[in-house]
Amino acid sequence: MQTVVGVRFKKAGKIYYFDPNNIPLSEGSLVIVETARGLEFGRVVVGPKEVPEEDIVPPLKMVLREATKEDIQKVEENRTREQEAFQVCLEKIEKHQLPMKLVGVEYTFDNSKIIFYFTAEGRVDFRELVKDLAAVFKTRIELRQIGVRDEAKIIGGLGPCGRIVCCCSFLGEFEPVSIKMAKEQNLSLNPAKISGVCGRLMCCLKYEQEFYEEARKRMPKVNKEVITPKGIGIVMSCNVLQEKVKVKITQDDGTPELVEFSLQDIQYPDGYNPDSDEEEDNDNDLLLLDEEIKSILED
Repeated sequence: MQTVVGVRFKKAGKIYYFDPNNIPLSEGSLVIVETARGLEFGRVVVGPKEVPEEDIVPPLKMVLREATKEDIQKVEENRTREQEAFQVCLEKIEKHQLPMKLVGVEYTFDNSKIIFYFTAEGRVDFRELVKDLAAVFKTRIELRQIGVRDEAKIIGGLGPCGRIVCCCSFLGEFEPVSIKMAKEQNLSLNPAKISGVCGRLMCCLKYEQEFYEEARKRMPKVNKEVITPKGIGIVMSCNVLQEKVKVKITQDDGTPELVEFSLQDIQYPDGYNPDSDEEEDNDNDLLLLDEEIKSILED
């Protein structure tokens, strides 16, 4: 077994694991660690714990020390310098008339590199821009193109729910989301209602998806025949949250009637098991969205 601690370098960044190096650390400790980029300043978000050797991705870097007051002051100075570098880079981008949008700037802790994050619709020839920036800052320059989700994570903002966007507040990594999730959760396929501030499908579609998948296993499929207290009918729709089913029943005079029943009042014909029913193909429903909208919503 190996003792490790989990460290984050940004508020909602990915968690990286390090050897605590016999330093007494706890959740919330500020540390200086060795990374592939050099020395970095981070916060312990996962306290010391034992993990099997086979679960460790080598090489396991070490925590060098707890951060001192001087280290914290240096980080604050770097934040100020990042704002200045942002303005300088904007001026250089305008000078070279490059089709790119600057999103953020990051100084490494030891000032060995400055990373400029930007978005662009296509590839950008920024070689002259790098030369200009290197001449100004006298250090290594890296320009990194990111996607719109990463842009929202850096800039932040308020989601449709009124809260700070998840990617900026607590999501360490993006999980894949799809239009199919919105369909299974009975949400409107209107792009304005299921897309976040980044213009992509909302990350929160993933949160309840597991519940919906499990709940739908207990629900009858649409267009299947079921037995109700009013007789045999055809399933027209299912309300997963309330566990209710709307069934079309043909009355004695031949007129159809739409009746809603609780799931517990529904029975299945002999030999029918909803769990073993193959999942229906929703591709035809997704054709309601043209290809342009689908490309906007999905990565």
